[in-house]
Formats: sequence, C-alpha cells, structure tokens
Amino acid sequence: MKNMKMILLLFVVFALSACGKAVETKPSAATGAPAETSASTVKAAAPGKKVVIGLTVQNLSNPFFVAMSKGAAEAAKKHGGEVIAVSAEDNLATQTAQIEDFITKKVSMIILSSVDTKGIAAAVGQAKAAGIPIISVDTISEGGVNASVTSDNVQAGRIAGEYLVKRLNGKGNIAVLDGPPVSAVTDRIAGFNEALKAAPGIKIVANQNGNGNRETSLAKMETILQANGKGQIDAVFAINDPSGIGAKIAAEQAGRDKEMFIVGVDGSPDAVTTLKENKSYVGSSAQNPFNMITIAVETAFKVLAGEKVEPLIKLPTDFITTENVKDYKGW
Repeated sequence: MKNMKMILLLFVVFALSACGKAVETKPSAATGAPAETSASTVKAAAPGKKVVIGLTVQNLSNPFFVAMSKGAAEAAKKHGGEVIAVSAEDNLATQTAQIEDFITKKVSMIILSSVDTKGIAAAVGQAKAAGIPIISVDTISEGGVNASVTSDNVQAGRIAGEYLVKRLNGKGNIAVLDGPPVSAVTDRIAGFNEALKAAPGIKIVANQNGNGNRETSLAKMETILQANGKGQIDAVFAINDPSGIGAKIAAEQAGRDKEMFIVGVDGSPDAVTTLKENKSYVGSSAQNPFNMITIAVETAFKVLAGEKVEPLIKLPTDFITTENVKDYKGW
C-alpha cells in the first residue's frame, strides 16, 4: 500500500513539474512577438525623407523660366526641400517623360508649366494616381492638378492691346506673333482681341506662330515683312518678350523698324534693356515669375499638409513702356 502511495505521489510531482515548464515557456514566446512589432513601428515613424520638388518648365532658354527655376529653389529651401528642374524644350513628349520620371523617382510634389494645356492631361493623371500633388504654374493644365498659379493673362493681353489701340489712334494694320497651345497664350490673345473690339479701324493683316522664342519669331517676322510691303504694317503684338524682340530684330535687319512699333508680354530683363533703347520695342505687360513660383511652391506644401487651397490663383500684371521703364523694379 505504501508503495502504491509513493508511486502516486511521484506521479503528481512529475505532472506539476511538467505543467510548470509549459506555463513558463508560453509567456516567454508570447512576450517576444510584441517587442519585435514595437521596434518595427518606431522605425516606420522615424522622420521622412527630404522633400523633393520636380519642376518641369517649357524651356529654360527663356529668361522667364530661368527666373522661375531660381525662385523655386529659394522657396523650397525655406522648407528644407530641394528642386529638380528640367526643361521640356517646348516638346509635349519630352515633358510627359519628365513627369513619368518624377513619378518613378517618387518626388514629394510636381510643379508644371505645361507646353500643351490639354495634351499634358494624361501625364497629370498619372501623377495624381501616384498620389503626388501637382501644381500648374504660369499656365493652366488639364488632367486634375491640385491648383494653378498664373498671371492674369487676359488682363496682360488687354492692357497691351489698349496701349496699341491708343498709340495707333484706333486705325492701322497690325501683325500678331502667336505662341504654343497653352492657356497663358490663348488668354493673352483673347484679352488682346477684346481690346481691339473698341477699334474697328485696326486690322490684323498677319498672324504667325513664333512658338514663344526669339529665333522662330524672327524668322516668322521676316516672312510677314516679305508678304506685306513697306508701310503696310503699323504695329506688332507678340505673346511674350522673346517673340517681340525677335520681331524687332527682323524689322531692323529689313530696315523697316521705324515704320512700326512692337508690344509684348513678360517684363523680362531683356525687355527692360530693349525698352531703354527707345526704339521700336515700346511696351510689355510685366509678369513676376519669381512671385508666381513662390506662391506655387507654398501652395504645393499646403496640399502636401492636407490643407485646402484655391484652385486658381491669378496675379495682376503692369504695363511698362519706354517712358516708365526707369521706375520698373523688374525680376
């Protein structure tokens, strides 16, 4: 009997010992898993990477976009960010590829001055699908941008047109140097045409696309001068300063600069120098690319922070002439 009790006692001790080991092992394994998850969460919550802005503009050979690029770098620096600035060379396919590259690089935001308001829509849509804020600057871009920051381009065209009408006393023949298919250009032309409605005595005898650059506009102006003999053109409206200065050079080379005057848009450093010559280039609707891009960058950071922003921000322009250029602060 004693032997039986002893066997039972040993069995109970053994069973309790085995249970004790099982309880000790389980908590150890259970507490280990949460510790690893906690460390992982801390790592994910660490400060994010540096903010990088992808900036694609129409053409960095244009001083307007050079000023814009510099302004973007300064504005980004205030937020501890950096800018990758690229030139689309006025080519839609190039600009589309640049936006796709920005998406691949996972930039924090994209700022875009489109070469084609409608044509860039697909690329804008890709950025939007990737969750990257995209701000249109200088031009309005289709496809779902978060916001657009531009000059009041209708006003810019209108005040240039009003000056031209007044200087011609409401009568004369004019040539127009148009530009690429972007909202900034179409709005300027719309504003200019609006001003011409008040002067039925003014006729547009030539309209060529100078593509917004000096060389092409010079060549187009040469064609216009060849098609319209001496004394047949009284004035020229150019959609920007490079185009207007190209027209001025063509008129001078043809010995016809004294029979006409030229007005443009931008208020660029080159325009200031040319206006001070007091020759055929007489006026320009002045924009402020530095201010424009600064507002665009600030708007992009607001979007990144989840704040609501105005979908369209328009900045006024001022008309500078040979008479008041000395008081113009410029870019």
